Amino acid sequence: MKIYGRVTSSNVMKVLWAADELGLDYDRIDAGMNFGVVDSEEYRSMNPNGRVPTLVDGDLVLWESNVIVRYLAAKHGKGTLWPEELSTRADLERWMDWQQTVQNITFTPVFWGLVRTPPSDRDQSAIDAAVIQSIAAMQILEAHLQGKNWIGGDKLTMADFPVGPNIHRFFNLPFDRPDLPNLKKLYDRMCERPAYNKNIASIPIS
Repeated sequence: MKIYGRVTSSNVMKVLWAADELGLDYDRIDAGMNFGVVDSEEYRSMNPNGRVPTLVDGDLVLWESNVIVRYLAAKHGKGTLWPEELSTRADLERWMDWQQTVQNITFTPVFWGLVRTPPSDRDQSAIDAAVIQSIAAMQILEAHLQGKNWIGGDKLTMADFPVGPNIHRFFNLPFDRPDLPNLKKLYDRMCERPAYNKNIASIPIS
């Protein structure tokens, strides 16, 4: 199994965390940004979007990070990371989609503004507005986590992997945030897991 993508990509991080939680053997190939690769003809034949990550598992080639997480969980974590009960699984998939359509959309401008934009080029008013929207999104997750240890309840499931990278960045970037005790407890639980520390918490935010 091969996973293409640089370790500083949040979308790659979630896949690597899932793969390591499952104890899978894989080769990771640097790709994206300064590593290039993604614009090559070979890579585009696998992933026409020219983005990371891309998973190659035998004859199967997959792109879209949350789809890859679902696939790995279904193939290797059935009954644990990937619940077999349809209603339970649908609830988890809802939060996985929420990560892409709400959490990521609101938080990406904050990350790019504070991390990947030189201070002289920053639009601070746009960053401040994005911070407000990102906090509002995180408050949705905060409310959901009341009485829960993980997004799906008492156990780690596939729904936790997509939100993990942004939660780390949310708590470690330089902006004011309200007290979100449930979200902070989730983050602390994530940090207790070796695979999360290896692939997310220990990677410099860049």
